[in-house]
Amino acid sequence: MAERGVDVSALPQEVREQLAELDLELSEGDITQKGYEKKRAKLLAPYLAQTQNLAPPPAYDEQSPGPSSAPAPEPGPGPSNSSSSSSSRQRRTRRRHRSSGTRDERYRSDIHTEAVQAALAKHKEEKMALPMPTKRRSAYVQSPIDNCTPPDSSSSSDDEAVSSESAGPQHSPDTWINSSLHASSTSSSASSTLSHGESRPAQAAQSQQAPPPPAFAQPPHSHSQPSALAEAFAATRIDPGGGVGPPDVPSQAQARGSRVDLPTNAVVRGMSRGQSRSSMMETADGVPVSSRVSTKIQQLLNTLKRPKRPELSEFFMDDQEEIVEVPRVDPNTPKPEGRQIIPVKGEPLGVVSNWPPALQAALARWGATQGKSPALTALDITGKPLYTLTYGKLWSRSVKLAYTLLNKLGTKNEQILKPGDRVALVYPNSDPAMFWVAFYGCLLAEVIPVPIEVPLSRKDAGSSQVGFLLGSCGVGLALTSEICLKGLPKTPTGEILQFKGWPRLKWVVTDSKYLTKPSKDWQPHIPTANTDTAYIEYKASKEGTVMGVAVSKVALLTHCQALTQACNYCEGETLVNVLDFKKDMGLWHGVLTSVMNRIHTISVPYAVMKACPLSWVQRVHIHKARVALVKCRDLHWAMMAHKDQRETSLASLRMLVVADGANPWSVSSCDAFLNVFQAYGLKPEVICPCATSPEAMTVAIRRPGVPGAPLPARAVLSMTGLSHGVIRVNTEDKNSALTVQDVGHVMPGALMCIVKPDGPPMLCKTDEIGEIVVNSRAGGNMYYGLSGVTKNTFEVIPVNASGAPIGEIPFVRSGLLGFVGPGSLIFVVGKNEGLLMVSGRRHNADDLVATALAVEPVKTVYRGRIAVFSVTVFFDERIVIVAEQRPDASEEDSFQWMSRVLQAIDSIHQVGLYCLALVPANTLPKTPLGGIHISDTKQLFLEGALHPCNILMCPHTCVTNMPKPRQKQPVGVGPASIMVGNLVAGKRIAQAAGRDLGLIEDQDLVRKHQYLTEALQWRAQTDPDHTLYVLLNAKGVAVCTATCVQLHKRAEKIAAALMERSGINIGENVVLLYPPGIDLIAAFYGCLYAGCIPVTVRPPHPQNLSATLPTVRMIIDVSKAACILTTQVLTRILRSKEAAASVNIKTWPIIIDTDDLPRKRPPTIYKPPNAEVIAYLDFSVSTTGMLTGVKISHAAVSALCRSIKLQCELYSSRQIAICLDPYCGLGFVLWCLASVYSGHQSILIPPMELESSLTLWLSTLSQYRIRDTFCSYSVMELCTKGLGGQTEMLRARGVNLSCVRSCVVIAEERPRLALTHSFSKLFKDIGLSTRAVSTAFGSRVNLAICLQGTTGPDPSTVYVDMKSLRHDRVRLVERGAPQSLSLMESGTILPGVRVIIVNPETRGPLGDSHLGEIWVNSPHNATGYYTIYGEENLQADHFNTKLSFGDPQTLWAKTGYLGFVKRTELTDSSGDRHDALFVVGSLDETLELRGLRYHPIDIETSVSRAHRSIGESAVFTWTNLLVVVAELCGSEQDALDLVPLVTNVVLEEHHLIVGVVVIVDPGVIPINSRGEKQRMHLRDSFLADQLDPIYVAYNM
Repeated sequence: MAERGVDVSALPQEVREQLAELDLELSEGDITQKGYEKKRAKLLAPYLAQTQNLAPPPAYDEQSPGPSSAPAPEPGPGPSNSSSSSSSRQRRTRRRHRSSGTRDERYRSDIHTEAVQAALAKHKEEKMALPMPTKRRSAYVQSPIDNCTPPDSSSSSDDEAVSSESAGPQHSPDTWINSSLHASSTSSSASSTLSHGESRPAQAAQSQQAPPPPAFAQPPHSHSQPSALAEAFAATRIDPGGGVGPPDVPSQAQARGSRVDLPTNAVVRGMSRGQSRSSMMETADGVPVSSRVSTKIQQLLNTLKRPKRPELSEFFMDDQEEIVEVPRVDPNTPKPEGRQIIPVKGEPLGVVSNWPPALQAALARWGATQGKSPALTALDITGKPLYTLTYGKLWSRSVKLAYTLLNKLGTKNEQILKPGDRVALVYPNSDPAMFWVAFYGCLLAEVIPVPIEVPLSRKDAGSSQVGFLLGSCGVGLALTSEICLKGLPKTPTGEILQFKGWPRLKWVVTDSKYLTKPSKDWQPHIPTANTDTAYIEYKASKEGTVMGVAVSKVALLTHCQALTQACNYCEGETLVNVLDFKKDMGLWHGVLTSVMNRIHTISVPYAVMKACPLSWVQRVHIHKARVALVKCRDLHWAMMAHKDQRETSLASLRMLVVADGANPWSVSSCDAFLNVFQAYGLKPEVICPCATSPEAMTVAIRRPGVPGAPLPARAVLSMTGLSHGVIRVNTEDKNSALTVQDVGHVMPGALMCIVKPDGPPMLCKTDEIGEIVVNSRAGGNMYYGLSGVTKNTFEVIPVNASGAPIGEIPFVRSGLLGFVGPGSLIFVVGKNEGLLMVSGRRHNADDLVATALAVEPVKTVYRGRIAVFSVTVFFDERIVIVAEQRPDASEEDSFQWMSRVLQAIDSIHQVGLYCLALVPANTLPKTPLGGIHISDTKQLFLEGALHPCNILMCPHTCVTNMPKPRQKQPVGVGPASIMVGNLVAGKRIAQAAGRDLGLIEDQDLVRKHQYLTEALQWRAQTDPDHTLYVLLNAKGVAVCTATCVQLHKRAEKIAAALMERSGINIGENVVLLYPPGIDLIAAFYGCLYAGCIPVTVRPPHPQNLSATLPTVRMIIDVSKAACILTTQVLTRILRSKEAAASVNIKTWPIIIDTDDLPRKRPPTIYKPPNAEVIAYLDFSVSTTGMLTGVKISHAAVSALCRSIKLQCELYSSRQIAICLDPYCGLGFVLWCLASVYSGHQSILIPPMELESSLTLWLSTLSQYRIRDTFCSYSVMELCTKGLGGQTEMLRARGVNLSCVRSCVVIAEERPRLALTHSFSKLFKDIGLSTRAVSTAFGSRVNLAICLQGTTGPDPSTVYVDMKSLRHDRVRLVERGAPQSLSLMESGTILPGVRVIIVNPETRGPLGDSHLGEIWVNSPHNATGYYTIYGEENLQADHFNTKLSFGDPQTLWAKTGYLGFVKRTELTDSSGDRHDALFVVGSLDETLELRGLRYHPIDIETSVSRAHRSIGESAVFTWTNLLVVVAELCGSEQDALDLVPLVTNVVLEEHHLIVGVVVIVDPGVIPINSRGEKQRMHLRDSFLADQLDPIYVAYNM
């Protein structure tokens, strides 16, 4: 659109007016978009020429000037219609427009709207680029397909929009959905709406000429209007092609069913970086990382780099203490300067002789003398009068009810109700007459009515709180009507449902036919009003608690008198009441004061208002009513509907009481209503806003003015001033101003002052905002049954600046915030319950709602339903806005609306939002009259049960009280002085050792055990039939066994086959590719017999070759294997077509199938020249995706086996069960080596068999009476999850685990305490000893450092402070201390092993209160990494390192794990105190954030606790952003609930702001065979966009 370049504000006044008129027509649907653009272009043409040469300034995007965007000129009574289209067409569009929710912008504030538009225009220049969340297609909860059609900019009328969709044949709706999901998040050009074919060529041409614009620049405008997104994304023009086709949806990440070791970047340790297969910035399959995900992250970073608004407050960190904030007082904070306020007095309450002594007396009088006079007219659902209740009927029915209540409820002798008892009144809003009779019947019977809402279901919003109210008031009886009783929810037996939290109630129906006429001599007792309670009105607090405010008989009467005097009520007037008659103004004016003055009330129920918003105006006109009671909502709706009305006159009104006149949008509602209805006889002076609260009742009301008198002035206040609690007239920046109208003067007979809202009730200064407190006989007395809370509210004595009370008389807190203006007029600027205290500044929830509503809500927000509340996260309140989204709103509209609300609130209120959520229409909990139940909404938000369809979190902008990042101290202090410092402080050097290996005396034993090959030959000779191995299948049947001689013979066969082949020489590497079993063991010894070096490799998964075969190929390539030993089945797989799809099968080395080898013996059995020769290579993929092979020498093998034999007391008569993968680490050692060395029998259980038979492992332990068993975490988790609830079934089958003495989990990570605890707990029922479960710890440089043996003390558990741990300090705390982490010792250190804790930077030893890297020295350390190019420096670095001081001689190997050593109270076998080694986590995995060290598992533990639907989770960082990936176990509608909960928990517990939250399906987080998460692999998949996430949220 060419006229973008025109500065509208510079145009002549009349042109501006014409433009505004046009905008209005468009918004009302009186003109089509095309017509609008033509006319607009015509109007602006003369001015365009002048500005053509200038660079166009970034103008505010007038994309759809909704009804709220321009202050509308007043339409006169006639139709304001300058459109050329025919009138029938017009009517059609207009009707449709209204039904599509013109009513939505309920409280349109023109003043506010201008401010918002100006604020947004200002932001337009700075150009926000918010990355839009990525959502999977199925995650659309609501929008049906056609809502994803391209938003068509060339035509706005609905008829044409339909045809435009079918006009472009080249788009199926499918491509549109895809592009709206994917392309929208890829690039701005893809998301600029392409309406039909016509704008694409223009677009493409344009993107060829123009280079991608720099970040935050205005994008070159395309011919079609760019969508909001295009603007939000101007910074990220990636693909200049314009994203035409739907992008490929990447295939699901590897399924978790098959656990696979996935080397990510396959950086091989020991290979020089240049030769590594793919550079670090490429992903697993070599996709360069320039995908849409990383672009979005880049965008997020750019957004976050922008200067934050508030200065970071200064913090200092203290290791021991909590984080302490030192708030800096802003010198520019406005301070109150006025004098102390003087209490304001209302006019005296006049004494009129004929005022009744009690309200019931007035009813008795009118019932007797004016029986025919009408009291109440009720309307039916169409707004027609249904019936009229006269004063005579009201009196007689009330008396009948009073008689029945007191005399006819029980049996003859017992009286169920006594005067003073509380009774619930349950009547629907459509039935005022029944309510009036019940209310006055209770007053006459002197029982206390408690009106409540009709419960609709067991799950009503706030129903249990109503139960609390009934309980605290001691209600046991409920009055209701027959129709209402029928409608109440029932149990299947027909009884009324017991509502949640309610006391048991007896229900009494009060229809006339059930009432008994009193005997002639019975008269109700009407005493003079006293201080006994007359009725109880319910009130919901900010937290949602419902309390009852008790009003005494005298307060009831006095209030009626004060209202009569203030409103000048006369006998016989007519009053129209639209408010709820059960409480507040609706009750006080419409039920009580009206009866006192014999007024005729016409009650308009809410349901009628919804169907016909003009009904109340028609009632005023028909009945010539003098007074009407309404809310702003009713004014607004009537205004919206007034076009349908011709003959209406409001000239009879002398008072239009606006009940919520204290709301920020009441000014504009009143003004707009007056604008429209002045033409219908409405006089300006009759509008009377008032302020009320349940506790103080009517606080102030504007008295009806004299015709022609000047109207009261408005206050235009500075929002900034308000947020600091002071009154400043706003002069400079009209955008951040709040216009408020007065609510009149104090009530007659009352005294009012303003006190500080929190702390002691100190009087405010005249220019300070405070809480209004009132002293009057006409107010509430107490919260019934809650004496504690009552004192703070109903018995407040204000104090002066020095703290001295100003008098004796108690005041009541009204809960309203305001001030006294000139002429003692009262101004209210908010409510206590809507007060949000953020960083010491006050914001009013209603003000924020008004701002949000002014951001063109018509497209996005359903019926103006917006809730604002605050949640406490990380030591401050955070603002959350939740709105209902229209069913037809598009993703882009919603996202645009959200980003604009952020900007508007930021500009106008200078406060950051924490979270903005949109939920599907009609899903927020409702209050009885259809408003939003705020406390329930907040509860749902915090529980993660809100189910938003769109969410935007902005923790980066609003969390400004983060601790200062830690600065690492430069290592200027010498190591020696650190050591001396430690000694002076009395700290031990952190080191520990296992017991001595001891010397072997017998030379024969040395010879026999020097090499495992000799051990096997020796066993085959001396004890040939001793069974070493038993392999079980899924049924628990031994499918294969191996005695010493059988194993020896099979090894010989394989050795012979290897030696026969030419090209396989001694010392060459041979890959063993076998499923877990005895073949693998035989092949291993066969290699040793032949002098080859075995390399065990996990076979590829036949169902998942594409993911598993490349790893196999890579190990074969890296190890330069000369040959592959494998089975027949696997040979076929390696040569299959499927394998060819993922690797080159033509270049496999020699493959030898060992299934049917001829029985041959090798000519000789190889004997290594010395023990330092390599025995085998151990390859493994680390959690960070590193593939590392380490060399294990023969000496290390025998030292390790001997160490394990000593620790576990293994000898040939013992049996152990192993349920582990036998491919690397300690699992391989136990499976293949230990039995041959020690001679014990190993029962082998392949872990994959457990997937088909869960009980296999446990029943084997029981059947074979196993004392020692070894397993992995994956096995333990399978049993815990799968068998947890089946212990009874196991016991019935005879499974008994009391034989198990030790069950050791083999792992290379921090012990998983929660898992081992729950395993022990669950299986305690079938005899498992609580002391049996323990863990082992090994690493790449030393396969077994700790292993809980049979001797030695039980593993100890400590609790450490997590905050200290982030500083690499270890501080022990008590169990259950806040921020504590429980850690279990990783098993007893093996014989011959020494460990020391070292500072990884200085390489100096540390004291035992420090966290450092674990270094190990032992005869079974690995010799080094298996390197191809012999990079010796890397090897020396890890395997042969010396301390920088202390003991510079010993050679240590660096494990790459952080941990600490603690001396415990326990004693070890030698009688010394036991030193326990605690492993905290891998150094490679730690996250360095804000200068602190975090362990991913700690953050993940918090995340998994955040919501019941989070299964597994994983975290990693990407360019300093913390990314959290959570697997969703529940339904997809929970996906967006997780985003705020995850953000909250990480902020609260770890003081970190999450950058990106990714919600994925179960099984997406890759887990390797050891059960460890592969976070780097996940990171690469995420960046290459291969996760197919359900939702990705980019936190701002």
